[in-house]
Amino acid sequence: MARWEKETDGDLNDVMGTIPLWGWALALVRGIFVALILLSGVVLTVILRLPEKLLFGAGRPVTPGITTLVCRAVLVVIGLRFIFRGAVMKQGGAVVANHASWLDILVLNARKRIFFVSKSEVSAWPGIGFLARLTGTVFISRNARDSAVQTKTFNDRLSQGHRLLFFPEGTSTDGLRVLPFKSTLFQAFFAQELREQMAIQPVTVLYNAPAGKPDDFYGWWGDMDLGPHLLKVLSTLSRGTATVICHTPLHVRDFSGRKELAMACEKAVSNPFNQ
Repeated sequence: MARWEKETDGDLNDVMGTIPLWGWALALVRGIFVALILLSGVVLTVILRLPEKLLFGAGRPVTPGITTLVCRAVLVVIGLRFIFRGAVMKQGGAVVANHASWLDILVLNARKRIFFVSKSEVSAWPGIGFLARLTGTVFISRNARDSAVQTKTFNDRLSQGHRLLFFPEGTSTDGLRVLPFKSTLFQAFFAQELREQMAIQPVTVLYNAPAGKPDDFYGWWGDMDLGPHLLKVLSTLSRGTATVICHTPLHVRDFSGRKELAMACEKAVSNPFNQ
């Protein structure tokens, strides 16, 4: 079985048995601070979203900044050092990145004002669905019959200057490699109303584990449960590092089709793993 298909990271009892008393205290303190930060961000976003919507419609010039500040604060609390390299493209468009963990949401939001594109099922998840909707996540259906609607949604959001983030691998990994990019979602960018204006920025997320921990410490994949992984991260004293690398944007009009574009994006994202 490939490493990114590992079924579990141990159940909760296994993780609990490896955490010393001070680790529990650290996890509790960090957990309280994280909860307070998230709650503050939600309250502030809810308060500002209505006037923002009345004044700017779908533009969202204010509330994404709250998301960025919240994510930066959470990274500080959980002890994950953040490094950013490259330049964020100024225009609206798409961002594609490798996917290793639930931490990607915090890391990718910590510098870039982005809006995630997620499968429609996530909107119904307790808690997570509410946060996703509140922060402007774009939900898409896997049904081919909805492709025209999705293209219109992308076009509407792009016209507002939004940067939409996709995970083309279709699943998360152990954070030590990049899986082949699925080209299906790239097809929407070749619609007549998008192709000429559309740019896609490949982004690589690299995790370095805390001292003494395995290289895949931050990876959350396969059938791993969120609870044990979250507890493991919160109870670790030494700091790890997350590095976000922005590559040169690619223009859709320069490619003949979705497969060629997907391969170019995959090559850019994979390159730092091969150095």
